[in-house]
Amino acid sequence: MTTSPLDSLRAQFPLLQANPELVYLDNAATTQKPLAMLDAERRFYETMNANVHRGGHRLGHAATEAYEAARITVARFINAASAGEIVFTRGATEAINLVAYSWGGSTLKPGDEILLSTLEHHANIVPWQLIAQTTGAVIRAIPLLDDGQIDMAAYQALLSPRTRLVGISQMSNALGVCPPLAQIIPTAHAVGASVLVDGAQAIAHQEIDVQALGADFYVFSGHKVFGPTGIGVLWARADILEQMPPWQGGGEMIERVSFAGTTFAPAPRRFEAGTPAFAQTIALAAALDWLRGQDRPAIAVHESALYRQLAAGIDQINGVRILGTATGKGPIASLVFSHAHPYDVAQFLDERDIAVRVGNHCAGPLMQSLGLNNGTLRISIAAYNTAAQIDLLLSTLNETLELLA
Repeated sequence: MTTSPLDSLRAQFPLLQANPELVYLDNAATTQKPLAMLDAERRFYETMNANVHRGGHRLGHAATEAYEAARITVARFINAASAGEIVFTRGATEAINLVAYSWGGSTLKPGDEILLSTLEHHANIVPWQLIAQTTGAVIRAIPLLDDGQIDMAAYQALLSPRTRLVGISQMSNALGVCPPLAQIIPTAHAVGASVLVDGAQAIAHQEIDVQALGADFYVFSGHKVFGPTGIGVLWARADILEQMPPWQGGGEMIERVSFAGTTFAPAPRRFEAGTPAFAQTIALAAALDWLRGQDRPAIAVHESALYRQLAAGIDQINGVRILGTATGKGPIASLVFSHAHPYDVAQFLDERDIAVRVGNHCAGPLMQSLGLNNGTLRISIAAYNTAAQIDLLLSTLNETLELLA
């Protein structure tokens, strides 16, 4: 019997191998981890565990080299101009907070405007609300069309010389909708605004080139791209990073400290106060190297086929529909039910070992705009999912809704 490329890929995920009946469709929340990533983290602890930078011994030197090599790996993965444009954070949330408090706190003035799409995750809303309260800036929401896509006419009308920042998701974590960044970014720049792109959902599904994208800031989390938790990335253009002040103080982000004053290290270390998550950083690099080694165009075709299969199957089931019908969506489907609560449906699915997610998906303003009090049931697909799993989901969903009718 021959082994398919998909079988070979699934075989690299120990949790999936240990749970062959599991249908894991909660990938937008976190992905499963390949052996290459797990091995890299364990190997670090077993062979070179030491704090990075300033170590006066061979383990410290080896750890530092591996840590800074990880920065180079991340830069190559997203095609940054240099490793000096990569700042390690605890995740996309901390990366956005860093931009809000450092760039926003030193740039924004009373009356300046921040445009945020209605699609945004709370992580790309709340930090800007907090910094707006301290700077006097004003937040404007970009509305959506009926298909879930950005209302570009409304966006154009909101842009003005007062616009200082546009915060936009590359792929909605709740709907899978992908805003037209190729139009959004240059029009923002035309009025002098900077653009922050939240790539947390897109990073596992799309090949990212930050230089071609043209944004000013790009963020993502490691655990959503087959890497470990507790590590994320902020990319920003070098000239912007050099103008941004530190946002946290402590060790490693300084050049010299005295009670008379402190001078700070250049970017990116200026933004990495304290002991970094060095083992997780090295493991993230291994995950990205693993993903680079896969046939990413083939994976994208596979994921799209699974989404089409899912959407076609949902169309045949009474009492359920997918929110967000915009073209070019990522492999994420949010379901609403006419006669069932999403939590009840999810419980039935879990009893069949089908893992999905329910709630507002940290997208409260989006749910409010859609008039949803109970949130949705979200299905999110990854490279290791199969057509047979989608078939099982659909048949189980149909049975569940008949029982709940």
